[in-house]
Order: sequence, then structure tokens, then C-alpha cells
Amino acid sequence: MHLSILMPVYNEVATAGAAVKRVLSVDYPCSFELVVVDDGSRDGTADALAGLSDERLIVHRHAVNEGKGAAIRTASRLATGDHMVVCDADLEYAPEDIPRLVQPVLAGDAEVVFGCRTFGSHSAYSFWYVMGNKAITLTANALFDAWIADLETCFKLMPLRLYRELDIKSAGFGMEAEITGKLLARGVRPYEVPVSYRARGREDGKKITWRDGVEALWILGRIRATSIRSHARRRRGSGQSTPRPSR
Repeated sequence: MHLSILMPVYNEVATAGAAVKRVLSVDYPCSFELVVVDDGSRDGTADALAGLSDERLIVHRHAVNEGKGAAIRTASRLATGDHMVVCDADLEYAPEDIPRLVQPVLAGDAEVVFGCRTFGSHSAYSFWYVMGNKAITLTANALFDAWIADLETCFKLMPLRLYRELDIKSAGFGMEAEITGKLLARGVRPYEVPVSYRARGREDGKKITWRDGVEALWILGRIRATSIRSHARRRRGSGQSTPRPSR
């Protein structure tokens, strides 16, 4: 297994350098590379990244800010691994937890693994942030008849080929809902492992807002509607009629 760790970065001068060094220093149970995409930072992040050198490190820069989803899309094109996982540069997630996601794959227990946050009192950004995350996750579970604990987690490990097949279009934070929705629509049920999490506040640079939550719900509904229509077309193509409820 060769793991590509994809790191989108935007205006994270305070943590980007430390995040890269921590990712590179982890003892992984497989070979790996770190693909960093600076998404048009304007705060000195580019200079901090320019001072880093490692044969396992690839750094790319967007001329303008395009959004987290766009940065990950670029990173996935540059990646050469057979599996990928996203690791943000803000250090809310601990890079040292990534091997925990790799182990179920190496053991043959799963191909898609999510790092699940427990949102204890030390790791919750706010009441509404946690409730919003739970509401979005519950909606996904209801729409796709699944049971996962943390849809919005950054730590999503899967085959790179599968990620590319999902053809994620969302440029911003909506990519988290789009990835999960498209996986669930395919019948993929992620294997979840607990991970540590230390949320930042607005004053520390927290970027996600309630608007991103509304967008996530819209994306999930759209994916579910599309999957229903696709299923109906397949049934018609196979000559099967859709059963009508008895009166």
C-alpha cells in the first residue's frame, strides 16, 4: 500500500509548517507521500511552505483561492498512491491518528475508512457546530438507509481510484457531504475508527459557517434524488416495472 496524504492549505501561516512536519514524522505502516496544495494563501503561508524540503513532499500553489474541494481535487491529480486521505493544515486533527485509518485496510477489513470524532467537551467548537454536524449526519443516514457517526470528518481514507471516480464537483466545504453522499449512494458503508479532535474558534481561524451546513443538506438531497432517478431508469431498461402500493 502506498498512501497519498492530501493537505489543502489556505491562510494557515501559524500551523502549516508544523502540520507538514508532523505528517512527515509519523510512523506509518506503509509507504506514503504528502501532497500539499496552497489554495491562494495571502498571509505568508506560501513562504512557510517554500522553506520545507523532503523527498516525500509535493507542494503546489493555486494562484487564487478556489476552495477546499478544489484544492483536494488538484492534490488528487498530483497524487501517485493507491489510497488517499485528507489531512487539514490547521492541526484540529492529529496526523498521528492516520495509521489507525490505515490498519483496517491493511487487515482486509475495509477499503473506505472514516475517522470519527466524539466531540467531547475539550473538542467541541460550539453547541450549534456539534448539533449542525449531527443533524447533517442524521439526514444522510435517513436518506441512504445507513448508519455513520461523522459525515463531516476530514479524515476520509479510500482508494485514490474511487475518489477520482466520485468526480467531486463541490469547490468548498460541501465536498465533505458530496463525498459521503456519493459513497452511500453506491452502497459503500465506511468503516469508522475514533480519532482525536481539537476544534478551533473563529478567533483562531475557523472557516466553516452555517451556510456550509445548509449547502451540505442540499447536496445530500440532490445526490439522493439523482440516485432514485438512476435506479428507476435501470429498472425500466431491464424491463422491470416499479411496483405500486396496494390499495
